[in-house]
Amino acid sequence: MSAPVTLDRREGPHGEVVLRRRGDHHEIIANGCFLMDTSDGRSERRLVDAAFETLTAATGPGPAKTTEKRPVGPALLIGGLGVGFSLAHAAADPRWGGITVVEREQAIVDWHLAGPLADISGTAVADPRSVILRTDLLTHLRAAAHRYDALCLDIDNGPDWTVTDDNAGLYTPAGLALCRAALRPGGALAIWSAQPSPEFEQALRNAGFSGVRTEEILVARGVPDVVHLAVSPA
Repeated sequence: MSAPVTLDRREGPHGEVVLRRRGDHHEIIANGCFLMDTSDGRSERRLVDAAFETLTAATGPGPAKTTEKRPVGPALLIGGLGVGFSLAHAAADPRWGGITVVEREQAIVDWHLAGPLADISGTAVADPRSVILRTDLLTHLRAAAHRYDALCLDIDNGPDWTVTDDNAGLYTPAGLALCRAALRPGGALAIWSAQPSPEFEQALRNAGFSGVRTEEILVARGVPDVVHLAVSPA
């Protein structure tokens, strides 16, 4: 493997974030820990598709067409912009309505708006359905003025291994209660993780979600990634 080249390094309120290029790919390092790269992306894309499938199974197919005045289709919230695979994949699917992305790191937003990661997300960022909010996910959920049909959350490395301690709040009973409150009845919750967690499955059930299951996604190298899926009660 080629040696990484640092393209940008920032100190923020949650620690250090670094964008590096390694060969043809980019990678994000947070507080000295590898977070994600652009070498694969199948699990980030599957996060979005699995949420749509879970939502459709719970509520039906929904509207069949769009209008020029506003997007018609399920409203999606993506927690964590990352390298942009989930946003790009959602925006490529005309079945989604509004697509809101919440990202707390200004550096990551900048890398997508006017940096190397725009090659992945540029078309999606320009999509009229898309909006990027520079804020913390839990802060946004507490203040959200409306509910979403699906939450696709890719925050840190999952419930059992977080790079920054404050990200752990998402996976607590209080954090899951905020997710439930932000979803419409029958809405889908999809949470990316680097490894399965039976304990987290039980936490989702304890939070009142139904249809809890875990889907493994094979990746190019290493152990499979997983997506935890659940449905908000009607």
